[in-house]
Amino acid sequence: QVQVVESGGGLVQAGGSLRLSCAASGTIFSIDVMGWYRQAPGKQRELVASIRSGGRTNYADSVKGRFSISRDNAKNTAYLQMNSLKPEDTAGYYCNVMTGGGVNAWGKGTLVTVSS
Repeated sequence: QVQVVESGGGLVQAGGSLRLSCAASGTIFSIDVMGWYRQAPGKQRELVASIRSGGRTNYADSVKGRFSISRDNAKNTAYLQMNSLKPEDTAGYYCNVMTGGGVNAWGKGTLVTVSS
């Protein structure tokens, strides 16, 4: 079983920064992909950024140049550095972990609110 816990959300003014953390624990031999998704009220969940075990990253067009994803494989932890935040970035942010054993696990999310 794999547990995923997000942290680091909060209230920030437009133009500010936040750093989210995602920690995976449990029976994990390897993690293929760690990804951050977000869901705003009334909208579908969307991919924000992902990072593979080898370090290859992928970003949504809306966050390119502002957000940066990284991971610490030794700690089974991923980070999302969010800069130049906009009100439209307001959402629940969820971490997804896909292990080498085929487990797909989600955290409960952390709320990010950006005020104008």
